[in-house]
Parts: sequence; structure tokens; C-alpha cells
Amino acid sequence: MIRNISITFDEYTINSGKTMFTLQQYLGFLLFLTILTIGFWLMIFLIHFVFYWIFGATRELLKERRNKNDE
Repeated sequence: MIRNISITFDEYTINSGKTMFTLQQYLGFLLFLTILTIGFWLMIFLIHFVFYWIFGATRELLKERRNKNDE
């Protein structure tokens, strides 16, 4: 008997009765992706914030030194 080689996901789960993940594994995976995404965007925000903070502090320091030398 020759079977069709291309099997879609739905046909595989219906014919074999197997599922890829349990609900608990699926929810854990979604939680992992959520935490990973939040961590990624927090890292991007903090990198920009820290560079902005360092640039502003350096600028203020240079202004203070320049004003002190002008006096």
C-alpha cells in the first residue's frame, strides 16, 4: 500500500491520535516566550536609558567645568 508522503499537521494528529504538546507544556512555552519578550524589550529600553543618562551626566559635568573656568 502506497501512502501519500506529504501529511499535514491536522492529518497527522487525527490519524495517529498523538498530540505534539500537552496543555501544560503549551502554557509553559507561552510563559517562556512572554518572559523572554519582556526581558528583551526591557534590555533595549535600559540600554538606551543608560546611554542617555551617561551622555546627560557628561554634558552637565562639562558645562559645570566650563562655567567654573570662565569665572
